[in-house]
Amino acid sequence: MKYIVILGDGMSDQPEIEHDGLTPLMAAHIPHIDQLAAKGRSGLLKTIPERLHPGSEVANLAVLGYDVEAVFEGRGVIEAASIGVTLEEGDMGLRCNLICISDQKIKNHSAGHISTAEATELIDALNENFGSDTVKFYTGVSYRHLLVIKGGDKALRCAPPHDFVGGEVADLMPVASDNAGEDTAALLRDLILKSRSLLENHPVNVKRREEGKDPANSIWPWSPGYKPSMKTLKQMYGIQSGAVISAVDLIQGIGVYAGLDVIRVEGATGLYDTNYEGKAEAAVEALKSKDFVYLHIEASDEAGHEGNYDLKLKTIEYLDNRVVKYLVAEIAKMEEPVAIAILPDHPTPWKLKTHTRDTVPFLIWYPGIKPDNVMHYDELSARKGDYGTLESQQFMQELLNAGK
Repeated sequence: MKYIVILGDGMSDQPEIEHDGLTPLMAAHIPHIDQLAAKGRSGLLKTIPERLHPGSEVANLAVLGYDVEAVFEGRGVIEAASIGVTLEEGDMGLRCNLICISDQKIKNHSAGHISTAEATELIDALNENFGSDTVKFYTGVSYRHLLVIKGGDKALRCAPPHDFVGGEVADLMPVASDNAGEDTAALLRDLILKSRSLLENHPVNVKRREEGKDPANSIWPWSPGYKPSMKTLKQMYGIQSGAVISAVDLIQGIGVYAGLDVIRVEGATGLYDTNYEGKAEAAVEALKSKDFVYLHIEASDEAGHEGNYDLKLKTIEYLDNRVVKYLVAEIAKMEEPVAIAILPDHPTPWKLKTHTRDTVPFLIWYPGIKPDNVMHYDELSARKGDYGTLESQQFMQELLNAGK
């Protein structure tokens, strides 16, 4: 048996009265996913431990079967692995967003989804002006970058910018969680203030304003940590070979630590305009030589952060028609059976524009599975599934038991 996990990031939601009590997932036309639900078995999964923040870094580790509380060290250090940055002992890594600040509030967490080419110029300018033996910026993708501080202390409280759109910057600046973090917190606040002065009138941002786009006029560091100690999926579950396909550094970095080959697809953006077909084709190709494929699609999460119900619904329909339809057809031609799982990592309710820790619906199908009575894939239907409510590592264990 081979295995593929199709992860629609942030796909689940909360019902809202202005949409007849339907979530985007409930309202979407997803016949191919619904068919898998009808032929397979469904349930709910709790991906966020109570003491941890409901971020994609936590949730995806849980989906992959990790004891998240034991291995989690922050988002930035995971993304460091994806972009090839080796953290040494004493290095603290942080995710470093390029954001837009307006009227002393966070206008958005992504600087209007700035391009990687534009962001590279800004990161280069940050290094030129503020880089040192202690401080180093590294370019990632779009608005997602990395800040490494040698000797930094992670005893900090840092606000994830996507959770505080519209919030007052002064109230959200990094602070120490105990005395050990005071110097690092002060350094981060200083870097944020200096970055605003530098980036405000940088040529990249001058041009963006002329084009009617939001400027990337500040950095925003968050999720501090040190290099994690993680076993691979082979060591934990005996998976001999695997691949991860994603447009997002975070997921690619998790894949590196999990021992998965990272497959990058041209035109994969992490947004609604991503190369769905290219990612589906890459997944099928990977299944020919790998035992396990983790196919991550970010678009629904970004639509949720933008507060766009219709766009979120569209991204879910794209997942069904442009990814799942093709995968099911191609998997049917393969000699070795393949188990398919579909789920989000966490909800990103469009009305809240942020992640929540609610359970998420999942389905598992494989040849010969005894189906339950669930006929559709959505948050409400999955409650009736035979798997019930699982927690963290239990999902991976159930998937890998497919056909046994």
